[in-house]
Amino acid sequence: MILVTGATGNIGSALVRQLHGSGVPPVRGLTRDAARASLPDGVDAVEGDLVRPASLKPALDGVRSLFLVPGMGADADVLTAARQAGVEHVVLVSSITVRTHPHLPAAAENLAVERLLQDSGMSWTILRPTQFASNALWWAEAVREHQSIRVPYADVGLPAVHPADIAAVARTALTEPGHRGRTYALTGPECITPRQQARAIGAALGHEVSVEEISREEAHRQMAPFLGDRTAHAVLDLMGGDVNDELLTVHDTVRRVTGSPARSFRQWAEENAAAFR
Repeated sequence: MILVTGATGNIGSALVRQLHGSGVPPVRGLTRDAARASLPDGVDAVEGDLVRPASLKPALDGVRSLFLVPGMGADADVLTAARQAGVEHVVLVSSITVRTHPHLPAAAENLAVERLLQDSGMSWTILRPTQFASNALWWAEAVREHQSIRVPYADVGLPAVHPADIAAVARTALTEPGHRGRTYALTGPECITPRQQARAIGAALGHEVSVEEISREEAHRQMAPFLGDRTAHAVLDLMGGDVNDELLTVHDTVRRVTGSPARSFRQWAEENAAAFR
């Protein structure tokens, strides 16, 4: 049995579909509300909350492999509950910033969870993705209202990764040998700037999506009320204020692990065009 946490999220939902379609051992999806979860037929939706690890006992019953997105609950207690339930292998989604920007608070938190897993006694595989292609959904409301996308660092390109590729690597690690004890940096196939992303979204919609570059200061004023001052500065550093060669590096991990090339941002835009209409 494989348990997928965050089964209705960007990565988890794609992973559940891929696992279910590949004929692997039974798949169970963890959700806070099983009645509202839209999972494929044959996937067991089990309620549980990572904030309350004691609630995970039914979900973990019989599970031998676990897909875990950290930062959604009490990670140390979740890992303890998994080990006590007999879980043998955990695939953890961390972040490439553990390597590129270890001084940032979120990176330090991800590294701490990585170390907890490595010291847990369970087998592990760690995924370190870069910026998600799905971050472009932040612009959806503006695009729907035919407004310009207002963004700092409009011409700084990062190798944004399609969430389905993160899921594909996770699926391979969960179902095939040779991936335990491995750490994988995950990126898309090329660096793509916000301006180029807007162009791809526009092509998927059939009309131009304009971009207005704003200052870091203005972007911070917009972000801080929602993210907090520190996190807003950290996000802006990753968007272009403090990029480095390692953050800009394109890795071929998706192809090497799954046998298929990484999906482009254009493909993501075409698949998600409805969100911008």
